[in-house]
Amino acid sequence: MTERPAAAPHQKSEPYSPQLRTALVLTGTGTAGAYHAGALRALAEAGVKIDLVAGRGIGAVGAMFHAIDGASRLWEDKGFWRSPAIAGLYQWRSIPKVVVSALAVAAAVVAIPMVAVALGLVVFPIDFLLKIVGVGGAGGLVTWYTDWAQSVFAPSMLPTWLPRIVMLVLGSAVGFALIDGWRQHSRQPRGPFWWRLLRPPLSAREAVEHTWRVLWDLLRGAAQLSQPGAGELARRYVEVVADNLGQPGFRELLITVHDMDAHRDLMFALVAEHRRRDLVRRPRSEAAETRRAEVFDLAGADRELLADAIAASVTIPLATEPQSVTFSAESYWRGETHRLVDRPASLIRLIDELIELGAKQIVLIAGTEDAAGPHTLAPPRLDGRGRLGEYVASAETAIVRDATTTTGGVRIYTIRPVHNPIGPFDFSGGFDDRSQRAQPLAELMGRGYEDAYHQFIEPVVGASGERITHK
Repeated sequence: MTERPAAAPHQKSEPYSPQLRTALVLTGTGTAGAYHAGALRALAEAGVKIDLVAGRGIGAVGAMFHAIDGASRLWEDKGFWRSPAIAGLYQWRSIPKVVVSALAVAAAVVAIPMVAVALGLVVFPIDFLLKIVGVGGAGGLVTWYTDWAQSVFAPSMLPTWLPRIVMLVLGSAVGFALIDGWRQHSRQPRGPFWWRLLRPPLSAREAVEHTWRVLWDLLRGAAQLSQPGAGELARRYVEVVADNLGQPGFRELLITVHDMDAHRDLMFALVAEHRRRDLVRRPRSEAAETRRAEVFDLAGADRELLADAIAASVTIPLATEPQSVTFSAESYWRGETHRLVDRPASLIRLIDELIELGAKQIVLIAGTEDAAGPHTLAPPRLDGRGRLGEYVASAETAIVRDATTTTGGVRIYTIRPVHNPIGPFDFSGGFDDRSQRAQPLAELMGRGYEDAYHQFIEPVVGASGERITHK
């Protein structure tokens, strides 16, 4: 638990109370969603009252399910985090695969002469040993190798077709990369054309499709209907939540992403009717025009933007392609097309918005462990996604620390793992250097369940419940 400083020296933070307006914040990337799922299961079992749920990164997905009373689809059998499709999230895009495969084939072709020479280092010792033991016909092995080597290195053979094969393989890879990179952009890109080849290496498409597939299974119930598009599905989701706000299990929703072109953090909010009026125009906040550029009311005309907000939330900066969104002509951006991505530091802005929405206490669930002490260093990762995951986890740990210590006004209760060996992109599990064993994703989910009880439900909710009972 991390307590924020009070707004003034004479003010005292209120203890946890189910009577106060409570917000739940889910923050993290990739596999952190499995940790969120375990913690949400514990909160649901304990009956913790949540009025407003917010998320960034993969936490936006968990927040969306929790707002519609569908969080069980995150942890149940064949649910979001137990589906076999999880292993296919954030895979390498086709271009890196083609380039690496082409380089491997070219290297193998170039290595043919060296293999031919190395084969002689095996043939001649074998021939010598066979002659020592008196095996007849040993000379035929050397004769065969000599004739084969002469034919391979003949002017009409290896020197002719080897460079042709190498050029054909490398040229095909470059052509494929050019075709993939030379696609239509919403705006004309700047810089030399060959920089189009350097596209993001990972794909977030599978994560987006998996999210909407699981949500559709929740919304359709037992009906055997074909899944609509993401925009239509987002509209149906908003209608269900907006019509049931105030009912048990339904909660207000707040999602944040970053606009690369506007250089702003955008807020997508689905709140109760009496709070919508002040959502954009707040007397204590910045100018109304600035709020219109950053805040979108999902209960209004911007409801279909939820699909873009979710896609942008699972978009990793530089590692995946940004999510392009075209705003309506009546909006502040007048029909412009912007690129949206996730930004870990937007967690601070998210908490500020929750305070403006009347949250008096916040339960924050993060999938990254706090800073380790001395002599707890682990070997660095060598694989590409592992290296990226190390940076993402380090940045998010620092952001969680800043977000829970630099903003006053409410008390924040933090749920996070003491030790998490599973990186943000280890969807098949990770290896724990401390225990020298592999840990599956289901174990991370179970750790979130246990941490929620040990760090919040038992010491905070249980203790406050005793005080309320004896009051």
